[in-house]
Amino acid sequence: MKTFFKTLKYLGFLFLAVFIGAFVYLKFVLPNAEPAPEITIQLTDERIKRGEYLANHVTVCMDCHSTRDWSYFAGPVSAGKLGGGGELFGREMGFPGNYYSKNITPFAIKDWTDGEIFRAITTGVSRDGSALFPVMPYTSYGQMDKEDIYSIIAYLRTLEPLESIVPSAERDFPVNLLINTMPTKSVSLSIPDTNDMVKYGQYLVVSASCVECHSQMDKGAKIPGTEFGGGMEFKFPGSMVRSANITPDIETGIGTWTEEMFLGRFKTFSDSTYRPQKIENGTMNTPMPWQMYAGMKESDLKAIFSYLKTLKPMSHKVEKFTKL
Repeated sequence: MKTFFKTLKYLGFLFLAVFIGAFVYLKFVLPNAEPAPEITIQLTDERIKRGEYLANHVTVCMDCHSTRDWSYFAGPVSAGKLGGGGELFGREMGFPGNYYSKNITPFAIKDWTDGEIFRAITTGVSRDGSALFPVMPYTSYGQMDKEDIYSIIAYLRTLEPLESIVPSAERDFPVNLLINTMPTKSVSLSIPDTNDMVKYGQYLVVSASCVECHSQMDKGAKIPGTEFGGGMEFKFPGSMVRSANITPDIETGIGTWTEEMFLGRFKTFSDSTYRPQKIENGTMNTPMPWQMYAGMKESDLKAIFSYLKTLKPMSHKVEKFTKL
């Protein structure tokens, strides 16, 4: 019996030692980030123009890193708030905590090197070496052509500085520890030949991170096997909205859509006569930044449609709107 209790005691100490070691490793050793690359990005007109296009109409950095006015359909960016951060991605949306988009204007990042910004965008490691929660899809951005990321950084340098102080994230357990395992190394790819509509469309779909919203989620992480099938929930005052199935399933997805229908869905919001509608609580709204995506080139939208049509059809009927 004494031997049993002695063994139990040793096992208890061993378990405690392993627990403490794991805690220290997760909390203080990870993320095992590589140093920020030493790069200097020339602010050429070409880069700034390309970066403005990407950040506002493809990767839509400016959508998340701005305060949006949810009293209007699709939450257009509030006047004077472009890039100032502060948009909440919280527990009500199914995230494990409350996360706020960062201020990405020169007010907040003027002291960051180009390499530090590049590392944050493509690997999820901030300037101080801490991990960023992947509500910012850095795993997608890390697959983009480096020149496209350079262009985005060049554009960010030209933004009007907004003196906005963003609250710190509130991370729920165990994400407050596991977050340090989330950053990944970037695997930058080259922009495919734009004449290859499917491959170029795939590049744009990755850049736009379509899969991040058009999948089912659990505590801020995609549920494997639901990619592009829609169903992510977005709670609004008095209602619940879910993302659409964008696989080419004939009955529940976009299998019957034509290219013209797809383009029309986006370009409606770029019409000079379009004005965002005021939204009452309990009526249909959407987190989809239609006005931003509406500024995408038609050739790019056509490429995206071409790629989406090659996806495996997923039979998943989504109830897009529920009144609460």
